[in-house]
Amino acid sequence: QLQLVESGGGLVQPGGSLRLSCAVSGFTSNYYAIAWFRQAPGKEREGVSCISSSGGSTNYADSVKGRFTSSRDNVKNTVYLQMNSLKPEDTAVYNCALAPWDRCRRWATMDYWGKGTLVTVSS
Repeated sequence: QLQLVESGGGLVQPGGSLRLSCAVSGFTSNYYAIAWFRQAPGKEREGVSCISSSGGSTNYADSVKGRFTSSRDNVKNTVYLQMNSLKPEDTAVYNCALAPWDRCRRWATMDYWGKGTLVTVSS
């Protein structure tokens, strides 16, 4: 059974950093891209990043470009989201999701989802 499990969320001050992890299990093929989405209270869910199966291609929302970086370790089946220079408006539940690259990079329909991890940016 395929599972995506996020971790690494928490409370951080503005300007701080966090690294989220998305551990994938039950899926032996590396033919998948991983996206990060977020949803803030009262707002629609938005795509944040996508990383290809090899890690060689990435895509980021304009709101996080230059601050967030996605990477992956295919030996550990884990994808990371390094978040720097965090702002209060980055506060949200962050979910990782899996799909082929073409859909992932457009933050279109995803095939599998994790349950999410909460990031709160506040002083």
